[in-house]
Amino acid sequence: MAAHTPQTVVITGASAGIGRALAQLYGARGDRVALLARGTDGLEGARRDVEVAGGRALALPVDVVDADAVEAAAAEIERELGPIDVWINNAMASVFSRISDMTPDDFRRVTDVTYHGAVWGTLAALRRMAPRDRGTVVLVGSALAYRGIPGQAAYCAAKHAMQGFHDSLRTELMLEGSNVAVTMVQLPAVNTPQFRWVKSRLPNKAQPVPPIFQPEVIAEGIAWAADNPRATRELIIGWPALKAIMGNKLVPSYADRVLARSGLESQQTGEPEDPDRPHNLWEPVDGPGGGDHGAHGAFDDRARDSSWHLWVNTHRPTIALSAAGALAAAIGAAIAFRRG
Repeated sequence: MAAHTPQTVVITGASAGIGRALAQLYGARGDRVALLARGTDGLEGARRDVEVAGGRALALPVDVVDADAVEAAAAEIERELGPIDVWINNAMASVFSRISDMTPDDFRRVTDVTYHGAVWGTLAALRRMAPRDRGTVVLVGSALAYRGIPGQAAYCAAKHAMQGFHDSLRTELMLEGSNVAVTMVQLPAVNTPQFRWVKSRLPNKAQPVPPIFQPEVIAEGIAWAADNPRATRELIIGWPALKAIMGNKLVPSYADRVLARSGLESQQTGEPEDPDRPHNLWEPVDGPGGGDHGAHGAFDDRARDSSWHLWVNTHRPTIALSAAGALAAAIGAAIAFRRG
């Protein structure tokens, strides 16, 4: 295997959850990692993670809803770390609530962070990548980009918008004959800290819909997609995400009925929620150790640390070669048997 050439990688939403796992992964590769998020404690923790792992880090407190701040961050990244090779749009926000209880500000904020933040990041990356005719933009999506569920209308709609943006950008880059690549990664449920801080009007505490995967599994898939952006237009991580996407395409009315029965219940634990607890929709939330929440949420005992579906998706050439070899061996054995 060829030695890895260090890259300049930008991660939004880098202070916790999937972004934090990505920071650790790229740090271990020895890359130059730019970390963008609001919470300074979490950013400092991510910076330490990158540097301890062997990479170089630049931590920038940025709210991705501010397009000018994102553009300024991109300029600073290139001054400090060099040309941006990979930009990963990972920042997100959500509100767990029935639509009838949502406010216009709820919808606007979730859309600004989850969708517009990805657009602003992509534009900042393209302004630098397009003249060089190289680079990769990764949009971190979700199975909910295809299948809306009750209780998360704003988030689902924002991910739907991201998916449409991805399609348009991809075709425009093809039209231009550009060597800049864009790919989108669709996620399953993940054990991140967001369920401790998400704004929620549900009666019980929020949880990811089982089965749940650890953020390191997702980081591995995102990094593979960034390394192989032309291998697949979208990478679906985990059988549950594929099942949700394909089920919605094939039997959407059946999915409607199932989600109407159990969609809200499956997103809640049996523990009552505190309606007055702090949430992070507008400001970062401090935890027991300050504002550094790390990569993992509260569901380690239920989260999977591997995905056979991801392994298959990222090893297709090896699988095809092995299958071809097995078939050739079987044919050879059959011929030898007939001659014998």
